[in-house]
Amino acid sequence: MVTEDRGGGPARWPVPVALAALAAVAASLIAGRWLPEPLRLVWWHPEIVIALFWTPVAALLLRYRPRLRVGLLMLGCGTSAAVYVLALNLGPLFELHDLPGAAFLTWLGVWLWAVDTFGLTLVLPLIFPDGRLVSAWFRPVLAVACAVPLIVCVHLTIDPDARRWHNGVSVYPFQDIPLAISVTILGTLALGFLSVVLRFLRSAPDVRRQIGWIIYPGVLAMAIIYIGETTPISDPVRNVTIAVVPICIAIAITRYRLYDIDLVIGRTLVYAGLVVVITGVYFALVGLISNVFAGRGPMVGLFGAIAAGVVFEPARRRLQRAVDRLIHGERDPYRIADRLNRRLQTTADPAAALAAAASMVREALRATGVRIEVLDRDGRTATASEDGELGDAPQLIPLVWHGEPVGRLLFGVTRRPDARTAGILARNLAELTSSARLAADVQRSRERILRTREEERRRLRRDLHDGLGPTLASLAMTVDAARITLKSDPAAVDALLENLRLTMGRTIGDIRELVYGLRPPALDDLGLAGAIRALGGVVATGDGPEVAVEVEGDLGELPAAAEVAAYRIVQEALTNVYRHAQAGSAVVRLSVNGDLHVLVGDDGVGMAAGARTGVGMSSMRERAAEIGGSCTVEPGPEGGTVVRARLPVGANGGGGGSGGMGPSQEIA
Repeated sequence: MVTEDRGGGPARWPVPVALAALAAVAASLIAGRWLPEPLRLVWWHPEIVIALFWTPVAALLLRYRPRLRVGLLMLGCGTSAAVYVLALNLGPLFELHDLPGAAFLTWLGVWLWAVDTFGLTLVLPLIFPDGRLVSAWFRPVLAVACAVPLIVCVHLTIDPDARRWHNGVSVYPFQDIPLAISVTILGTLALGFLSVVLRFLRSAPDVRRQIGWIIYPGVLAMAIIYIGETTPISDPVRNVTIAVVPICIAIAITRYRLYDIDLVIGRTLVYAGLVVVITGVYFALVGLISNVFAGRGPMVGLFGAIAAGVVFEPARRRLQRAVDRLIHGERDPYRIADRLNRRLQTTADPAAALAAAASMVREALRATGVRIEVLDRDGRTATASEDGELGDAPQLIPLVWHGEPVGRLLFGVTRRPDARTAGILARNLAELTSSARLAADVQRSRERILRTREEERRRLRRDLHDGLGPTLASLAMTVDAARITLKSDPAAVDALLENLRLTMGRTIGDIRELVYGLRPPALDDLGLAGAIRALGGVVATGDGPEVAVEVEGDLGELPAAAEVAAYRIVQEALTNVYRHAQAGSAVVRLSVNGDLHVLVGDDGVGMAAGARTGVGMSSMRERAAEIGGSCTVEPGPEGGTVVRARLPVGANGGGGGSGGMGPSQEIA
């Protein structure tokens, strides 16, 4: 909701101004006691109502919002009405006693009513509720609206008899004044109403509620005021309407969420439309049947009533849907979900998709604010997108995708939202947050793959340059020395060749370690099952837990990348079991069923509550993600910890790369 600057604190000046206006009304009524009945101002005069109701309300608003333009306009018009009321009684009183200033007071009493009348009916609709125009195109309209009181002043100064009187209240009949003035006033009024409609259609839900608070009394008051300028009307009806409008304006600005004004407006529009439709259908059919079946009067009314009843319910549904769209936008949850999906298909990345979704969900739920959070694998907020303000007690809907919490939807509302709409949106948002989390996982995996690759290249370069390179150079130098020594001292060559043989043995060992770092040799020597059994044997030595290895399916045709990923995941899991689980036994299950499924469980102490993901757990998940798989770490059903991994082994399941380029990890 757009509001104006409240200023530095409560303002004191509006209250004395309002008290002065009330004092002017009291002084006018007191002065009227010395006037004859025909010249005395009636106590129910509409300007008295404006001064008594609009001025105090304006002072109350301005006390806490000194820069509120709507309040300034209300206070100015109310004060003008009070001065006008005072002039209506003081002018004749001064004339009766030949006091100076009588002509000026009489002149004010001729036209000053135009300031409050047209200020409140022409200017106020253009700037309500935030003091700004809905568009720069309405600046000329505002200028004309401000000029109308001056135009009326000039006209009545030239032709005072253009004004009429009804029950002591002045009337400015549009049918009798110059056509140009009538067109100017009524055209400005129509454009002001258009401004309200445009602001309602363009604004956020909060501003729509503010506008809704003045639609009923405002439109009714304008209709009564302008009808009263051409036709005598009931004074109580006019005065009650005028008194209610400032109260509704105060509620609209300060407490616009007090009641569900949207429901009142919606039902009024629906049933007003039904009256028009049903009445039109009834009289159209009555006229048609009357022409066809002349002389059968009772049957005509019966057929018309039946036709109107048939049309009623379909017309009500269509009108209700149209009014809901006008006031709230689309309310059908499935249409909203379809619009959301269409909008998300045009976004460039997950961040933009989350922002678009937050905006649309806020509009659909009529929320003050919406926040969509994406949770990482440990349940922490990884990223979020927010639109609007949640407030102090936002409502929360968990976003669950395939049984796994992937995010949260938080929104602040002023009333209970449509549960059906919220549930359908939550299901669509769950898919979005799952995609956003997967995209983040893929991005992190790519970054880790790139980082690991570069680190591996740097390690290989260092090992080759600093280790193997100097060693080979030393071998070459030893061979040269042996050749030279062979000619002069053949007996000494044996020692050089022995040293050469030892150096070559160490070099072969270094090369073997480099190769083992690229792919564990046990995979080639023993196969995946044998290599993992060997790992289990290492873990079980000493005080380590017993490790059982179970295999289901044929592991002989697995891609190299899947073998390495499975080996490294099991290796890391067993390392954690040995170091942290305090387990007596562990089990490793390998099964091929479309994909390679790996399970490592233990009977240890399990995961500590609130434990954060370490490097080992992240490494297991990223190794699985590198080849398009997944890995989870969770508490076991009977205690301990269970690591589950799914590794694709088909044509798209990782290809034939080595899959794990890090150095071999030994289990302590």
